[in-house]
Amino acid sequence: MQKLQADLILSGNHLLPDSTHKNVVNSGAIAIKGDTIIAIGTQKKLLEAYQPDQHIHTEHGLIMSGLINTHTHAAMACFRGLADDLPLMTWLEEHIFPVESRWTPDAVYQSTLLSLAEMIKSGTTSFCDMYLFTKEVARATEESGMRAWLGEVFYDFPSPCYGASENGFAYVDELFAHYRDHPLISVTANPHSVYTCSPDLLTRLGTVAQDNDALYTIHLSENEAEVATCKERYNCSPVEHLKQLDLLGSKTVAAHCVMLDDREIKLLAKHNVKVSHCQESNMKLASGTAPIVKMLEAGITVGIGTDGAASNNDVDMFGEMNTVAITHKVARMDSTAMNAEQTLYAATLAGAKVLNAEKQTGSLEIGKKADIIVLNMNQPHLTPMYNLPSHLVYAARGADVVHSIINGRVVMKDRILTTLNEPEILARMREIGQNVTNHGKD
Repeated sequence: MQKLQADLILSGNHLLPDSTHKNVVNSGAIAIKGDTIIAIGTQKKLLEAYQPDQHIHTEHGLIMSGLINTHTHAAMACFRGLADDLPLMTWLEEHIFPVESRWTPDAVYQSTLLSLAEMIKSGTTSFCDMYLFTKEVARATEESGMRAWLGEVFYDFPSPCYGASENGFAYVDELFAHYRDHPLISVTANPHSVYTCSPDLLTRLGTVAQDNDALYTIHLSENEAEVATCKERYNCSPVEHLKQLDLLGSKTVAAHCVMLDDREIKLLAKHNVKVSHCQESNMKLASGTAPIVKMLEAGITVGIGTDGAASNNDVDMFGEMNTVAITHKVARMDSTAMNAEQTLYAATLAGAKVLNAEKQTGSLEIGKKADIIVLNMNQPHLTPMYNLPSHLVYAARGADVVHSIINGRVVMKDRILTTLNEPEILARMREIGQNVTNHGKD
């Protein structure tokens, strides 16, 4: 019998198609043609049925869906360690905003490349980013081959990128036009927050999102100061404020959501708002711990985000999963809260649902896009192995990822990036970092 054609077959000891241990395929393999998964099964069956152009076998490999980072600021990798151990508003207003005011397009481009390299090397295949100079973020992302949702952030005050907000709308229109049919990059509408955006700006960006069938992403109820400011200005909480402006909906992605009461959780659930949970950033900035278990109980779709490396201080989603699972056990004083499968689901298929991309990615299924990572499980900290989701959440590290495939393209093989020049990126970022610290001495 003539074999079917495949561009790539990945094989290994185990294949985990979703977040459930019972679905593990031992001696598993997956076949890819173009950008799409065309077969899943045992290595024996797939190699009998398919003739691949390339076969990557990892002896102790675990094949799984790539992780999805639902909220980050990629270019802020340049500020990693620049201003630590500070309250959120002090960190933001006295350190981050001032250095961002001196940002250049090239610095954003180079810093984004750094973060993309870190994400690929730690198992992330898709991410949602809101930041400045988004055309440069998109240029770097396109070079990397990653799947991304990108948006230019808006404030009431002038932006280092576009100046007055009116210029920003023209800038965003150009982004939507350029990337409308792009296979990997989707453009989003991005108000920074309710405390940095007027009601008119929030509403106008909502119209932009609606007109372009795009996500509306916003920092929401991140800490007590934000909630207090909103109540002082508008006599309501940030969630209520968005509700009054008719901005809560199925394409609203709310990052953080730390300070929510039960009524607000019900409100988000009622309007099918999606939440990006950034536990490590929220802990480091002492913003608090979001009531994620209550949100899940209410039926809210919750994904996991790292936030930017300036407040995390990395974009390793394996580390983030570990922190999420352990923190909520303590927060609830319940060792069964946020179990391994729930947490892995939040970092994969739930993340895809947050981004309205569950038909494309988030799990390994025939017909979905080939966004796949392979881990080397032959490690002291991963031996012996009883339960894969448990190991992935409580023991695995980003550095255990050896191969990454995004949209059918091998972007990392044997820990070597194939789309980005890692040594060049690191050298250039050391130069940029020196300029940042020199400015701080002026």
